[in-house]
Amino acid sequence: MQSSEQATFYIKTKRSFTPVRAYAWILTVLIGIGGQFVPLLGLLVPFIMVALMGTSLFKGKYWCGNFCPHGSFFDNLIGPISRHKNIPAFLRSKPVIAAVFIFFMFNLGRRFIDVYATLGTGAFLERLGLVFATTYLMVLLIGGLLGLAVNERTWCQFCPMGTIQVLFYKLGKAVGLAKNTDEKVTISHPELCHSCGKCARVCPMQLSPYLQLSEDQQQFDDEKCIRCNTCTHNCPAGILQMAKPQEAEDIKEGVSLEGFDRARYYRARIKAITTLHDDIRQFSFELIEPENMPYDPGQFVLVEVEPDIKMYRAYTISGSNRDNSEIRVTIKILPGGYGTNIIFDYYKEGDVLNLKGPMGNELRIDPSGSELMFIANGIGITPFVSSVQSLFEQREIPFQGEVALLYGARYEEDLVFDDYFEKMAAQNDHFNYHKILSRPRTDQYQKGYVTDLLHKLDPSPNTRAYICGTAEMASGIKHILIDKGVTEENIYYESFL
Repeated sequence: MQSSEQATFYIKTKRSFTPVRAYAWILTVLIGIGGQFVPLLGLLVPFIMVALMGTSLFKGKYWCGNFCPHGSFFDNLIGPISRHKNIPAFLRSKPVIAAVFIFFMFNLGRRFIDVYATLGTGAFLERLGLVFATTYLMVLLIGGLLGLAVNERTWCQFCPMGTIQVLFYKLGKAVGLAKNTDEKVTISHPELCHSCGKCARVCPMQLSPYLQLSEDQQQFDDEKCIRCNTCTHNCPAGILQMAKPQEAEDIKEGVSLEGFDRARYYRARIKAITTLHDDIRQFSFELIEPENMPYDPGQFVLVEVEPDIKMYRAYTISGSNRDNSEIRVTIKILPGGYGTNIIFDYYKEGDVLNLKGPMGNELRIDPSGSELMFIANGIGITPFVSSVQSLFEQREIPFQGEVALLYGARYEEDLVFDDYFEKMAAQNDHFNYHKILSRPRTDQYQKGYVTDLLHKLDPSPNTRAYICGTAEMASGIKHILIDKGVTEENIYYESFL
């Protein structure tokens, strides 16, 4: 199996969510470079140091992730052109952190002694400012070079100011100052985690929040966390947020686990791999222990891709046999997709791996009412395979009303499961199947987008609409449905991106 070192593990992503984080780098350039010509600019640095030490007493390395001018420089100017590689472990080791800190403090102290000799003269403040400005320039140059060669936040692994923040944070916790003010990465509930590892893949400090939660499995306690919110903004499940310790339990108690309450781990064997298209394959898993997985159409399962770091990928269950001892997922490989590349390149029939499921609530069918509408584009069609199967083939869902499936794709060959839906529509008068292609090669198909199909239909106000596809498509569909009188609470959406 492929390891995380052999694929693109760390992801470049947006890291500046406030104006301060976006433009604080200007201060670094002003002090570091401008200070060489106007040394008094360096006198801004002591105020910055006092501010970061004060902040760390209450909020840990919050300054590093939200206000630090150098951090802003690394994220905004170096990040986009960084090689974005794994930061070597030795650069994060305690001996290196201690050595850099001691060297930094010794060198700064030595220079202060030299400057002290000019105390009382007109040159004192300028020489003192130059000490700070030169130090700022050194960090800019060394940190920038490391950022280009390795990862933008490489310097931050052993930054002396970061070490000072950690020391002051320890003090703040010891005397109780951080008890009511310390905001940490908090998961709504551990059972909702997809174990996708994206929080680790986008973390500028290359930490792994999903693997290092506190004893109650709800907060990320690592003192190296810079509280930058990058993981909370990128969590596909939307279950990460910043919260104070006393708020975490309230968050957990207020979360619904509906759709996740039956999830458990399974051992499974890959029984068959079927190629549906050049970039789409269907994987059939034979369950070993436990021997069957009761699930509701629209739910998904987690497929293990990295056993060593407990990383999984979520895929909608696209079908099963009668007793649910065999389930199927349909996977489209994504360009640069870490998990799908591992699955496509390394998984073969007969392999045994772990699954977790069933999970998910958004696309579970509510059979009340008289009309259901399924709307999908691309690989978003997969949850509706099991839904149609349960409604019209196995008759497991007691529904007597009308069902419409709207399916949009690019080319003819992208219409996966087209034959199955055509067959079900031919056999069931209450199932209507509509398809459209944005780039058809012949005039056999309608040309356009799935939104064009919806414009031609007239759903009733109590129609329950289930959408799976790109965010852009879902947004357009939702607006059209509301304009046609469908209530927002009857519109359900899940993205495959």
